[in-house]
Amino acid sequence: MVIHRFCLSRIFALFIRYYFLLRSSWPRIIEIAYWPTMQMVVWGFVSQHFAPSSPELTAGGLLVSVVLVWDTLFRSHISYTLSFLEEMWSRNLGNLFVSPLRPWELVMALASISFLRTLIGMIPAALLAVPFFGVSVFEMGFPLLAFFSNLIITGWAMSQFVTAILIRYGLGAESLTWVLPFLIAPFSCIYYPLSTLPEWMQEVSVLIPTTYVFEGMRSLLLEEVWRQDLLYAAVGLNLVYLTIGVGTFLFSFRLARQHGLLLQCGE
Repeated sequence: MVIHRFCLSRIFALFIRYYFLLRSSWPRIIEIAYWPTMQMVVWGFVSQHFAPSSPELTAGGLLVSVVLVWDTLFRSHISYTLSFLEEMWSRNLGNLFVSPLRPWELVMALASISFLRTLIGMIPAALLAVPFFGVSVFEMGFPLLAFFSNLIITGWAMSQFVTAILIRYGLGAESLTWVLPFLIAPFSCIYYPLSTLPEWMQEVSVLIPTTYVFEGMRSLLLEEVWRQDLLYAAVGLNLVYLTIGVGTFLFSFRLARQHGLLLQCGE
């Protein structure tokens, strides 16, 4: 019990460090909220433009809704990885691990601040979609929470692989932070159904949890059918990838510590 209390205190202390860093910088907060809002506005007007000719694309606020939900994954991943990159840019990883902090505690703290930053980015954009376009994603109720949670976890799973590569190979690999979400985007069926893709891409898509999230959203918004089987598939794949991702990060961290790479991370 005492050990668990110390672990939680270290995670909380690191979270508070990231929180105060965020709170003390209003440009960071504005930037976090700016990009999801601009995405929503641009795609909202695109949706209105195509509404007369493509009702299946815009019915039920589908296009605006999927843009908002997709940006949840992107914000989750970017928020996690940028917090880790800031430690590398400032050459602070070695200082962190001189303390009793354990690698999995760093993972928990980064996930916590990532969740907070994602909320800061997504809630204003979702609220502004109501007066701008009359689309409220909150009307989905529990399914929205399920979609949101799954994409948050997918973002964290991707971040584990990226941070594992960063800690092992250094800042030369930091471009992967922005590359990876767009790599899976064509297979995620964000704006089109799975049946649109060529057969070989469908075989890849069924291995990606985001595919089930967006297929579930289309079913809910267009057919008013809540496909729980798609939710279970997304949850199962997310758990597998998150477990592999955390294991990869911990393995990479151990190698980096053995080779003294923690003290060499930086610009």
